[in-house]
Amino acid sequence: MRLLLAVVLALSLTPALAQEQKLTAEQVVSLAITEVIRPGFAQYAEAATTLERDVAGLCGGPSEASLDIARTQFKAAVIAWSRVALYRLGPLMVENRYDKILFWPDRKGIALKQVQGVLANADPDATDPAKLGSKSVAMQGLGALEFLLFGTGAEQLSSAEGDFRCRYAHAVTMLQAETAATLSAEWNDPAGISKRLLEPSESDPDYRSFREVAEALTGLLAHGTEAIRDQRLLPFLGRDGAAPKPKSALFWRSGMTVPSINANFDGLRALLEKSRIAEATTAENLWVSNSASFEFGNAERAGKVVTDPVEQALDDPKQKKALDYLVIVTQSLDTILGENLAAALGLSVGFSSLDGD
Repeated sequence: MRLLLAVVLALSLTPALAQEQKLTAEQVVSLAITEVIRPGFAQYAEAATTLERDVAGLCGGPSEASLDIARTQFKAAVIAWSRVALYRLGPLMVENRYDKILFWPDRKGIALKQVQGVLANADPDATDPAKLGSKSVAMQGLGALEFLLFGTGAEQLSSAEGDFRCRYAHAVTMLQAETAATLSAEWNDPAGISKRLLEPSESDPDYRSFREVAEALTGLLAHGTEAIRDQRLLPFLGRDGAAPKPKSALFWRSGMTVPSINANFDGLRALLEKSRIAEATTAENLWVSNSASFEFGNAERAGKVVTDPVEQALDDPKQKKALDYLVIVTQSLDTILGENLAAALGLSVGFSSLDGD
């Protein structure tokens, strides 16, 4: 009887307690920056710097072992990038930085054509970071680097025969490391994007109020799940009953398709949970955060089922089912984050940044 009374009392106090502890918009924004975005970009910068070092080591001492080290670090950099890739605001969205890091979607295979052209002609500009950085974004991103490290002819990198290819790859990693370091530095600059988000102003073209900042953060969540579905999953799973196309998947050559998607989900989940954005709403709407976390958990479990490279995974009914289920999860998260969370916060997420892609 006493246990029952204790449960009833706890339930009766929970709404009031939650309301009492309701976070302010300033607290949510601060948590998002300090607990999620800054650490995420710092980790990416560290991974990109290590990748540059390992590819330099490969070029200086080509061997099977040094190639394995470079490839392993490429995969680590892909994971670090994928965790922050959907934080599409501020420093990432200026000076073509997003496309320079990863030119995707690439429906016409532009990166492949350009990289193959560079290799065929041994274009010396591709080995000079300053010159490469002024060329097509498709030639200098992670997609280009993946082909250099894992694509046709990549076995040459283990010997002197791959010298030009390696120097091109090294130039790409130098640009990647430079961009990653810049992003981390700008997020850590107390007078930069963090100040704009924490101190919105009528004179700011993007963030005139905390409402607009909150809409931007909520939009990252809602449009992020849309990007996972429309840009990462459906291109290779097939749309509207079309046959799967494993070679349309991002990072299929390195076997990083699904690990990168899992990292995309991880990044969005961290933003939702560590910013505690749902706690800025009323107590009766706290279910929204719980529902979103539940679906992110479903995504994590489904992602772990897919253990093979995407081409083999699509031929395995169990793994194919898990991939199809990830699409369903994104649809559920679209509703929870884009509609329920936005409504609970009294916000309008607005049009998707993917419109027109």
